[in-house]
Amino acid sequence: MVRKTKEEALETRNHLLDAAEDVFYRLGYARTTLDAVAEAAGMTRGAIYWHFKNKSDLFNAMCDRVHLPMERLAESVNQETAGNPLDHMRKVAVFFLKECDQNPHFRKIIEILWKKTEFVDPSDAMYIRQHEAGLNGREHIRTALTRAVDTGYLSPDTDIRLAGVLLQASIEGILQNWLLEPGYFSLANEAERLVDACFDTIRSAASLRKSVQTVQPE
Repeated sequence: MVRKTKEEALETRNHLLDAAEDVFYRLGYARTTLDAVAEAAGMTRGAIYWHFKNKSDLFNAMCDRVHLPMERLAESVNQETAGNPLDHMRKVAVFFLKECDQNPHFRKIIEILWKKTEFVDPSDAMYIRQHEAGLNGREHIRTALTRAVDTGYLSPDTDIRLAGVLLQASIEGILQNWLLEPGYFSLANEAERLVDACFDTIRSAASLRKSVQTVQPE
């Protein structure tokens, strides 16, 4: 009986998260209310409070279903101690892009986070989480690129900071362009070539060398 109760509670929780996903996608973060989510789920507001503290907690849990697995995968870049760290980073980037194309839930969450979320309060739990996620992502990239230099897979003269900026901007830019116009190119079919182009640039671009002096305008 206890097991059945836990399964039913989990089913209810997932149903609420499905409803929240649809409402946040339709209305955006700021305009979404718990009443709207409850109505979409066909439940009471009290049912939401049974599972979640507030809107931020609900939003966080909704993102966790698809976002945390990607965060764990990103962290695995720096848990791989053998082999070429660039190859592992490539796999992560390709997985991220293909997952956005092939997993509707993942794509919807990414669109909510990037296009329909208006964080104006720096003390908001989700604002803090998103800010920390960005910092952590950059740190994972920096650490992996540093290890690639240390193990000889990148030139010792590589400007790691600039290479990290380029890599993150390139992957996010590819996805932003596809989300804006999915018919422009096939993300699933072209992801590997696009990611390879990013890493080819990091490996060989003379402009990503520390020896390059930037000329300041007069």
